[in-house]
Parts: sequence; C-alpha cells; structure tokens
Amino acid sequence: MNDELIVLARDLGEALLARGWRLACAESCTGGLIAAAVTEIAGSSAWFERGFVTYANEAKMELLGVRADTLARDGAVSEACVHEMVLGALSRSHADLAVAVSGIAGPSGGSAEKPVGTVVIGWADIVGGVNVARFHFDGDRAAVREQAAHYALRGLLQRLAPATDATDGLYLPEI
Repeated sequence: MNDELIVLARDLGEALLARGWRLACAESCTGGLIAAAVTEIAGSSAWFERGFVTYANEAKMELLGVRADTLARDGAVSEACVHEMVLGALSRSHADLAVAVSGIAGPSGGSAEKPVGTVVIGWADIVGGVNVARFHFDGDRAAVREQAAHYALRGLLQRLAPATDATDGLYLPEI
C-alpha cells in the first residue's frame, strides 16, 4: 500500500479522535482500498466505524439505499448515485463522517461521456451538507484506484480541518 495513503489515514484518525467522531466509507471502484488504508493504523477501531464495498448496483441499492431510478437515469458513476451512496453510508452506520467513491478504473468500461479514469467522490457528515466532486485520473487500474483513495482521504481531512497542509488544493463543491 502507498505510504502516502497511510500518512493521510493516520492524520485523518488523529482529526477524528480530536473531534470524537467516527468514519464510514462506501466504496465501489476502490474496492475497500480506503478501508484498508485506515485499518493499517493501529487503534483505528476507535474512529473507523464500518465500510461498505458496494461494487454491484444491487449492493448499492440494498446496503446504501441508492434508488433504482437514480442508477437507471444517471448510472453508478454519477454525482447523483454517489450523493445517495454517501448519505446511505452515513445513515446506515453509527458514523459521524462518511465518504463514497464510484468510478471507472479500467482498463475497460469507459465511454465518451465517462472515460476510464472518471471517478466521483462524495463526503458528508452529521453537521450537514454533502460535497460531491467528479475527477479524472490517469494511469492504469491500480493508479486510478489509488488516486481515488488519496483524494477521498484528502477530502475527509479538508472537511474536518480546512486549513491543514494535507488538504491544500482540493476543492469540495457544496450541493
């Protein structure tokens, strides 16, 4: 696992502990990479509440409450789907903060509208508000997944402490 992911996860754990919050994640294209990074940190059970790996659309619907009409209309790799995923992770857990990721890691599965490397990430917390952003990452499947996990963790840090160096340059639009 990338050392930078471990550092971000450690910093996230410290920020969550300082606030007394816990994290949940809902992962599709990252397949548990975010959960793996945070559980590399000793003592993460104090701040990591649960993870959902919802690769199939059925899993997104059953475990996170993503609506079938959202998937039919917008697809799994969409702002609408990720918005529902992150709210589902938050509401179907005992966490205070959640992140959700869906994307096309490749090497196949892309389209003109959503090429390989397209990833949508969403963040939400109990205070309110959801941020969802679309990214395009370059590289092979492993690189896309790692970059998605990296941005997901950086976004969580930004949501907890916007002034930290670990979050410089990541913009989270409010929706």
